[in-house]
Amino acid sequence: MKSIKISVFVFMLFAALKGNAQTENSKPEIAQITETLMNYIEGTANGEPDRLKKAFHPNFNLYTVTGDSLRTRSGEKYIADIKPGEKTNRIGRIIAIDYEKDAATAKAEIVIPGWRVFTDYFLLLKYEGSWKIVHKSYTWREYPKSAEKK
Repeated sequence: MKSIKISVFVFMLFAALKGNAQTENSKPEIAQITETLMNYIEGTANGEPDRLKKAFHPNFNLYTVTGDSLRTRSGEKYIADIKPGEKTNRIGRIIAIDYEKDAATAKAEIVIPGWRVFTDYFLLLKYEGSWKIVHKSYTWREYPKSAEKK
């Protein structure tokens, strides 16, 4: 009888530990990737640099083309330019996510009314239990004048 009580105790202990050990990793991969992307989108819109630090790998860079030149920008500098608490009128949405095992690509659109519409392309990797943006390439177009009149 004593061994049954010990077995039940050990089983309950492991069940409790397993329940407490569940983290964001118990979420589906798409949900985890979406959360990372939303940390970027909402972090930039709401002036939350700590959310960007959660979304991006510390060594990430941003890439775009200006004229005929490739422009590379430090991710560290990008995050440093986000002023805590300074909200912007950026409106972001995720357009697509594709992943296989521990690698993913994603596409988002960021609208800044009256100025530009950005299209962002991301490369994400999952390591140490979480998804991080390791690369961002982007392009932009002028905000449509017809949208301003509405």
